[in-house]
Amino acid sequence: MKLEMLVSAVNQDVAALAATMNLQAEAIIINQCQENSYTEYEHRGYPVRCYSFAERGVGLSRNNALLRAKGDILLFSDEDIVYEEGYADKVLEAFGQRPDADLLLFNMEVEESRATYHITKEHRVGVHNCGRYAAYSIAVRREKLHKANITFSLLFGGGARYSNGEDSLFLLDCMKKGFHAYALPINLGREVPRPSTWFSGYTEKFFFDRGVLYYYMYGSLRKLLALRFLLAHRKQMCGEISFSRAYTLMKEGMKEAAR
Repeated sequence: MKLEMLVSAVNQDVAALAATMNLQAEAIIINQCQENSYTEYEHRGYPVRCYSFAERGVGLSRNNALLRAKGDILLFSDEDIVYEEGYADKVLEAFGQRPDADLLLFNMEVEESRATYHITKEHRVGVHNCGRYAAYSIAVRREKLHKANITFSLLFGGGARYSNGEDSLFLLDCMKKGFHAYALPINLGREVPRPSTWFSGYTEKFFFDRGVLYYYMYGSLRKLLALRFLLAHRKQMCGEISFSRAYTLMKEGMKEAAR
C-alpha cells in the first residue's frame, strides 16, 4: 500500500511546507492564494505535487486534492500540522492489521481549548459517534471513497459560507455508505497553535451556523440534539448570549437550511 498526504494550505511557501510539516510520504499540497500555478519537488525521496489556486474554501481545497490523488491510503492534513517520525508507517501498519477497515481515525496533539476529541481505546465509529473528529484525523482508502462518490461540502469550513462542519459531514456520508471505520489511540503528530480561520467566539453567527449544520447532520432529531448540545456546553458557550437566544439562533439556522 502507498500512503499519500492531502494537505490544505492558505498563502504558504509550498517549497518549504513539506519540511516544516515533516512529511514522510507522497503528498499533494493545495495552496489557496492569489495565483494559479503548479510546481513539484521531492522531499525525503517522496514526490510533492503543489497546486496553487486563487480561490477560498477548505472543502474546495480538499476536493481539489481528492481529484488528483493516486495513493492507496489518503491522509488529510493542514498546514499547521507537524508529524512525528514514523507516522506514515503507523498508518499503513494500522490498515494492514485491519483489512476490513475502509477508514481509520487517529489522534493529534492539540491545545486543550481546541480539542474536540481524544481517542483512549480502539472502537468502531458509526453514524451515532462520527461528528467530533477533525479532518486531519482521517485516513481513508482512496478506491473505496471514489466508488462511494463522496466529497467535502462546499458550504462549511474556513473560507465557506458557514463555519466548521465539513469534516463531520464527510464522515457522516462515509458512515451512511457503509464504511467500516475505527478510531485508534495512535498519535501521528501535533498541531501548531495559530488563530482560527473560522472561530471568533460564541457569537450569533456561531449558533446560527451550528443550526445549519445540525439540519444536515441530524434530520428529524436536529432540534432535540441542538438542545442537548446547548445543555452540555451552556457554561462554556452561553455567557454573552443566553441559552434561549442560542437555541433560537440554531433553529433559525435550521429554517434557512430547509428553504
